[in-house]
Amino acid sequence: MRYYLIAGEASGDLHGANLIKALANAAPESQFRCWGGDKMQEAGATVVKHYKDLAFMGFLEVVKNLKTILGNFKFCKQDIASYDPDVIIFIDYPGFNLRMLKRLIKHRAKKFYYISPQIWAWHTSRVHMIKAFVDRMFVILPFEKAFYEKYDVDVDFTGHPLLDELANRQVDQTFINRYGLGDRKIIALLPGSRKQEIRRMLSVMLMTVDAFPDYQFVVAGAPSMPDEVYTEIIAQANVKLIKNETYSLLEHAHVALVTSGTATLETALFNVPQVVCYSGNKLSYHIARKLVKVDYISLVNLIRNKKVVTELIQEEFNPERLKMELATILDQISYKAVQKEYEILHRELGGPGGSQRAATLMIKYSNNS
Repeated sequence: MRYYLIAGEASGDLHGANLIKALANAAPESQFRCWGGDKMQEAGATVVKHYKDLAFMGFLEVVKNLKTILGNFKFCKQDIASYDPDVIIFIDYPGFNLRMLKRLIKHRAKKFYYISPQIWAWHTSRVHMIKAFVDRMFVILPFEKAFYEKYDVDVDFTGHPLLDELANRQVDQTFINRYGLGDRKIIALLPGSRKQEIRRMLSVMLMTVDAFPDYQFVVAGAPSMPDEVYTEIIAQANVKLIKNETYSLLEHAHVALVTSGTATLETALFNVPQVVCYSGNKLSYHIARKLVKVDYISLVNLIRNKKVVTELIQEEFNPERLKMELATILDQISYKAVQKEYEILHRELGGPGGSQRAATLMIKYSNNS
């Protein structure tokens, strides 16, 4: 079986690599060609486009690179025609993948979509495109299955692949000593991964430090971000910056302040009570509020369909409110209540083995053609 996978981000590279390993384990004769990254290459795929060359963020950058982007569509279609795969697997990356689907409608390959775009949150009409062009959806959040079934789309919930990553981890017993963190309990600060986001979120998070002298605050630095982005913000603050070790930090953290995104789910999977934070451009936020059709912004609350963790959004994300909510989750009763909800969240996510379940089903559906 010849597979062609298209992933355009670091997370897609990670999850795509685990899927490739599972497919190869079940069918060793399988061949893989992909758009992805180092992890997919290490898993045995031939990488023809690296995701680092595909990151065009924002309207102006897209316009400036329009020729390159259009060239990528053309190259992808030609490369698929030349390779002639039996199965094409689209991994998240909706800005490219949903458009690519239309260009491949006549190709004989089975077309599977692994890790759904967040069309359940906004621009729901895209579900009709998926129904028309995708042979099978493989989703990783439990509520996504019901969403697609409502539109009569063929769908399987396979479980979240992050659970595989965490199940295979060994706790870093040297972490505390390596960074000289001592005995005080850790409050982890996860300010995001983009420069503007980090500057906006971290500056407010740091305003809570002096109110909690019995704790030590540690900033989780994104691996791709230069140190100076952080040091210019934390220069006068009594905090420590640790880069590229977010999982080790969460293994040892007591509580966390987390910018909305996948990190909220990762924090929950490490059983760390958290306050979810978000602040963005006012105009963009108000436009988004009119488009978005969900009650929460954090994956934790979305999956549980209730308020498990507090979300401080826009004006509510301020030093006074942040201090109050941080004090609340440090209280033992609230702390234990959040962790109890996390236990239910773990079960709802399907348990470890999601990549293998997805691979098994993909092989089954491919052989039933």
